[in-house]
Amino acid sequence: MQAIDVQWVGRIDYDAAWEWQKSLVATAAAGAADPNLPDTLLLLEHSPTYTLGRRGSLDHLLLSQAELDAAGFTLRWVDRGGDITYHGPGQLVGYPILNLKRLFARRGLSRPDLHQYLRDVEEVIIRALAAFDIYGWRYEGYTGVWVHGPAGPAKIAAIGIKVSGSGISSHGFALNVNPDLTHFDHIIPCGIREHGVTSMAAVLAQPLTTTDLIQPITDAFCDVFEVQPEQEIMRLGD
Repeated sequence: MQAIDVQWVGRIDYDAAWEWQKSLVATAAAGAADPNLPDTLLLLEHSPTYTLGRRGSLDHLLLSQAELDAAGFTLRWVDRGGDITYHGPGQLVGYPILNLKRLFARRGLSRPDLHQYLRDVEEVIIRALAAFDIYGWRYEGYTGVWVHGPAGPAKIAAIGIKVSGSGISSHGFALNVNPDLTHFDHIIPCGIREHGVTSMAAVLAQPLTTTDLIQPITDAFCDVFEVQPEQEIMRLGD
């Protein structure tokens, strides 16, 4: 079974994590022919940050730069797919650095199926939510994972990815465990005006921490992608 290095990083600034991803992608591309080179899954939290993907629109950001600065938010244009989203404390972010050519070759395909990869990432989150008796589901026409809320469908996890020319994935998912949901009020999340966002803590009406999700996410990821952790999760952060 393919090995994967799962690391719980703790809190890390967005720019530092982005540079780390780029380095891991370069290493994975250089060693793509080595069947023993493990994949990587980084699990972490960010300081308050808004990111705009390749299809992002500043019309979906509701604060001026001065207001962002005053509130202590970082704003970054990034090279993932999707529109604007929020990252912050209380949100579990996962960055899978996977050799997708190798992954899909194991499944008998000659090239990566990116739509299936997105569905697989959604499945990881759906299974992790199920461990807390939360029913997460896919909403046709949208990417991410949704739950039923008092006002209708609400997004609980956002997904935005990049795949390099070498077939190496980066960026990933953001699961709202217990973030400050008012921080989503400053954007139109993912450019979706008709639906809101929620968190696991709001659904369960009880407090949770991102560390409560480390093992459920890791277990679900390994099951869906048929990988085996190299070792006990390396805890680099607090």
